[in-house]
Amino acid sequence: MGGRSSRWKRWIWAAAKLALVGAVVASAVYWVRFSPILVEAHRTDTGVVIAEVMGTGTLQPRVRASVGARITGRLAAVLADQSDRVKAGQLVATLDDSDLRQQVEVAKAELSLARAGVDRAAAAIVRAQANAVQARASYSRVEALAGKRIVSEEDLDKSAQQRAVAEADLSLAELAKVESERAVIKAAASLRYYEERLADTRVVAPFDGLVLRRDREPGDVVVPGSTIIEVASTADLWVSAWIDETAMGRLAVGQAARVVFRSAPDSPFPGRVARLAPQTDPESREFLVDVRASELPATFAVGQRAEVYIETGRREGVLVLPQRLVVWRGDTSGVLIDDDGAARWKEVALGLRGGDVVEVTGGLTAGQVVLVIPAGSTPPREGRAIRYALP
Repeated sequence: MGGRSSRWKRWIWAAAKLALVGAVVASAVYWVRFSPILVEAHRTDTGVVIAEVMGTGTLQPRVRASVGARITGRLAAVLADQSDRVKAGQLVATLDDSDLRQQVEVAKAELSLARAGVDRAAAAIVRAQANAVQARASYSRVEALAGKRIVSEEDLDKSAQQRAVAEADLSLAELAKVESERAVIKAAASLRYYEERLADTRVVAPFDGLVLRRDREPGDVVVPGSTIIEVASTADLWVSAWIDETAMGRLAVGQAARVVFRSAPDSPFPGRVARLAPQTDPESREFLVDVRASELPATFAVGQRAEVYIETGRREGVLVLPQRLVVWRGDTSGVLIDDDGAARWKEVALGLRGGDVVEVTGGLTAGQVVLVIPAGSTPPREGRAIRYALP
């Protein structure tokens, strides 16, 4: 009897342990496969989708110039330095002009002398004209008397000779005046030349701008073509950004853009596309797009880095969804939705993409709940029970 009772006890104990294991396994299976899991959720709504193309570039002036002297000379002063702002016509450098000032004075004296020569020639013409008039009158009288045999033929010839000499003197006086006038023209041209060279000793800014670089100091000898300072126009600055050639068909002059300078990453500045380069880099397969910023940071530098975001499309008042919520099955887009407490995949049609959101053109309605799949997490299986709390 005692042995049989002991065997029953062992069987009961084994059955109890088996039942306990089965309960644990059943409970585990339930919690793993059937119990609602806690997930995050997002309620769909309408909004704005802005599609943008991004590129990185540098701030560049549309117009820049190397400012130098037009003549060879020694720098007397440099009146503008790096980072100075200059106005059009502002004096930025001077050359030693002592020799040219003397040459201008000499040219003025030569012009004055030439003009005096014109005056003398004019007086000589007046005198020659008087002599010629007198010689003609004398010849007329002698000719009349010779006709009456009152004077001899010799007196007539002498009077004719005097008339010819007087007329020749008049011609010479008139030629002398022409030569004097030409001398005045030459002297005036020489004076203008030296005055222009004297003016060239004053180097001025060609336009309103910012001095980027100063290459010369007083005492340096400069020649035509050498740079004293480099000036960039601040009236028209833009960011020349490199953009992938695949975006070329979506870009056009006049499109709105945002310019984000690395010195002010939290303050984007409005801008517009000003120019598209017609050539692509053969290695990077990128092309240049110039975006003109309508505003600039309080402190900026030509050549500083910036990102441009060019708006290529906009949809307002459309159903939008964070792109991270889209679950792809092959080439088909969809989302996980709440289907009466269970996770279900639903195909959706997508439209314009921009930033972190995408336009939903079909498959969802505003207010519908979409499950959030955290980055790196495995989506719940189809039909799995879920629970969530909307924020």
